[in-house]
Amino acid sequence: MYGNIFVRSAHVEPIEGRIKGSAEDFVVEEITKNGTVLEADRQYTAQDIGLESKPGKFSVFVLQKRNWNTLQALREIARRNRRGIKSAAFAGTKDRSSVSTQLCSLFGATPEGLLAMHMKDIRINGAWLSDSQVKMGDLLGNRFTISIDVEGDMDDAKRSVEAIETELGGMFPNYFGSQRFGNRGNNVDVGVHLLKGDFKSAAMAFLTDYENEKMDEAVEARKKLASELDFKAALAYFPMYLKYERQVLDYLWKYPGDYANAMRRLPRQLFLMFVHSVESYIFNAELADRLASGAIEPADGDLVCTAGKLGFPDMSNIGKHDGSSTAQQFIVGNIVGYETKELTEFEAAMLEEMGLTLDDFKAKSVPELNSKGGMRVLFTPYSGFECIDSAGSSVKLRFSLPSGSYATSLLNEFVNSNG
Repeated sequence: MYGNIFVRSAHVEPIEGRIKGSAEDFVVEEITKNGTVLEADRQYTAQDIGLESKPGKFSVFVLQKRNWNTLQALREIARRNRRGIKSAAFAGTKDRSSVSTQLCSLFGATPEGLLAMHMKDIRINGAWLSDSQVKMGDLLGNRFTISIDVEGDMDDAKRSVEAIETELGGMFPNYFGSQRFGNRGNNVDVGVHLLKGDFKSAAMAFLTDYENEKMDEAVEARKKLASELDFKAALAYFPMYLKYERQVLDYLWKYPGDYANAMRRLPRQLFLMFVHSVESYIFNAELADRLASGAIEPADGDLVCTAGKLGFPDMSNIGKHDGSSTAQQFIVGNIVGYETKELTEFEAAMLEEMGLTLDDFKAKSVPELNSKGGMRVLFTPYSGFECIDSAGSSVKLRFSLPSGSYATSLLNEFVNSNG
């Protein structure tokens, strides 16, 4: 099994603790393209965030949600406004287990209708008409405020946080977070099988792998299926909460041997996530290798980008490092896909070890798995770091990250939650 890869950048020992459990302990506030933080419980106008209110068929709005994921919340908002989910758009996704704010839009809705809604754990913090929808990526980043339950002496923990923050100096390894690799950590295994066109192995890994499975009844169900291979019978004992596994099982008992189309029963976003996990694994492995070897500064020939607003990486300005520029530069790495122009030696070796080629990312038999790849900075900045006193044995860490960077990857530098 391909596991998640993480090597800390800081040498100071992390504090012992864990993220507290309620939504209010993980606050995510979107940073708009003009640098405005969409603070929770505050109303906004278009002008507040550098936009214009114009006559048009779209309503742009600031969504605040608690314990909803972005798509579920927008689906319900669209339904209440007699629209479909395809009418909704958003700048970036936000975690379910959080209090979060974000910019969204809905075609065919009115600001008045949105503001008049009453939904549990959802608020509309401003709405206005526009002639265009919000687009994915219409944000600079996110501000996080995260409560940590600390084990041990609070003063020692605060000193450790301060020492780690000083050592990091506003930069940390830009790992893809553990979310990419699934609750059981086997997304990469499934993804490699899919890219090789081995749909039977992909389906069986998805259905029967029980390593890291947390629920005893799910462990027993997966073991039993692996032993008996009776898909119809498995529907009687697979837990109802394993709804995606049950969709695959239902197809396989009706259409034996059609593993490709059985996996296609999964939502496209989940189906494609298996492939993205392979790309993320290669990226994380190369990042860990560079970190372990001390190659954390740009070298001649490295792809780099410059800093943009808020000092965050400007991925629209990528070139090769030659040592002549005095501007701040961020090393850019590949997210491997079929359009990757130039593999590093490390990436080529990783693909060979996994039995893959770039052409495999253009899955001809299942085109919805196609992934052209992209680019991502290897080491990314954070800003506005604060360690805020909280009640009892907890502290709040607040910081801002560029879009696409994982708060959990920065938290791993400060907190050891594996004890």
